[in-house]
Amino acid sequence: MDEIKDLACAMVIFGGTGDLTHRKLIPALYNLNHDNKLSDDFAIVSVGRRDKTDEEYRNELLESVRKYSRFKPDNEKWKEFRQKIYYRKLDFSQDSGYTALKAFLSSIDEKHMTKGNRIFYMAVAPEYFEGIVTSIKKYGMATNIGSWQRLVIEKPFGRDLDTARYLNKTITDVFDEKDTYRIDHYLGKEMIQNIMVIRFANSMFENIWNSKYIDNIQISSSETVGVENRGGYYEKSGALRDMMQNHMLQLLSLIAMEPPVNLDTEAIRDEKVKVLRTLEIMSPEIVEQNIVRGQYGPGTVNGKALPGYRQEEKVAGNSVTETFIALKLHVKNFRWGNMPFYLRTGKRMPEKTTEIVIQFNSLPDILYFKNNGGLEPNLLVIRIQPKEGVYFQFNGKKPGTGTEVESVKMDFCQNCETISNSPEAYERLLYDVLRGDSTLFTRWDEIETSWRFIDNIAKAWESKVLDLHEYGPATWGPEEADMLLKRDNRKWWNL
Repeated sequence: MDEIKDLACAMVIFGGTGDLTHRKLIPALYNLNHDNKLSDDFAIVSVGRRDKTDEEYRNELLESVRKYSRFKPDNEKWKEFRQKIYYRKLDFSQDSGYTALKAFLSSIDEKHMTKGNRIFYMAVAPEYFEGIVTSIKKYGMATNIGSWQRLVIEKPFGRDLDTARYLNKTITDVFDEKDTYRIDHYLGKEMIQNIMVIRFANSMFENIWNSKYIDNIQISSSETVGVENRGGYYEKSGALRDMMQNHMLQLLSLIAMEPPVNLDTEAIRDEKVKVLRTLEIMSPEIVEQNIVRGQYGPGTVNGKALPGYRQEEKVAGNSVTETFIALKLHVKNFRWGNMPFYLRTGKRMPEKTTEIVIQFNSLPDILYFKNNGGLEPNLLVIRIQPKEGVYFQFNGKKPGTGTEVESVKMDFCQNCETISNSPEAYERLLYDVLRGDSTLFTRWDEIETSWRFIDNIAKAWESKVLDLHEYGPATWGPEEADMLLKRDNRKWWNL
């Protein structure tokens, strides 16, 4: 309990009336409080531009907790939690409100014994990041003298390398790197953290985790929805910047990294950055050959007519923004050699899923191959969402008097039981911020290296725009994505 007592602080949420706060942050904090992982000396100060009283705001949050929390609000628990919540109206672009905010936070320190410790959470659009951080410094709300202050910032972190560097300079003028938490909720998911355990705690895998035994690795992340109400944002980002630069490269770095010297924060992050630094340079020629761009068109699914991307709100009628991207790349180091990694991500696809497929090398065409017309390869599948677990496919003899071989599947799902009520990603990540553990957050050099890789692709597109292939809803993207693997005598695994 001493550890919990040491977590006294005030969490200041900029964007307190937004979807992120209602759907993720407040339910996560309520669940932490339910599990007795919040200090008694803890307060939440939500900041927004709308007129609301504390009571109005608390009642709205109660509905959000009822709808989105894994623990439904208990009368006593909610009564205890709601007393920690406050709402302040503030126009982010106007300096005048920050003076009042500073005074209010000082009163919270006295009332809740938060000791001046603060977490500033940027749950706002990226265009507000710079102004808010600058004002926090200007009005002396992050001095780090006799207390600590931390910044949590949501993606996207910049739009390219130059804007990311500018934003990082703005932030580091106020917050040290150790106090800056660039959050990627993917890294809070249970199976993301399990990747290293699967690899480094099982000799049967780690000893063959290289190009000598693995044929290829596929990383897929798909969504069934379109851009919904994010058309304006998506027009500026596309799948390349929205998903590939962060989520997909994060998964790649974890699956391809070398064993860290220990489990300390910096040791793990060092190995992730090394992977990104060894990615092959995507020249215009490689981009043209190894990347497929797609955009979902209109269609009907289960009798329901769905608009194409160009018919979505705030999307140009002639937009060439990609909603799907598939690429082939190599990690140029001794472990992986010329073994290909295939990455794909897209919207309006048949399933919402994120998974990593490790396809092991096939055996020579002898023995059992003669009577079976070829065998399926061994597969290890790490399922990240919505199912969390591990799937392993190997070959065994089919029951009977013959020698026919069939694929045998071992499937472990850790969240399929209805009794499972494991913490959500934001719970883990917010708890880590409270404890000052940045292992699951992105370090600046990782951001910088990933943007350098993505910028090469974007610049290649500027010099020669790749064809944009339309695909229908509830499909796995354009046919050209299948051809990307077919020419290598491989296929996507849709398991």
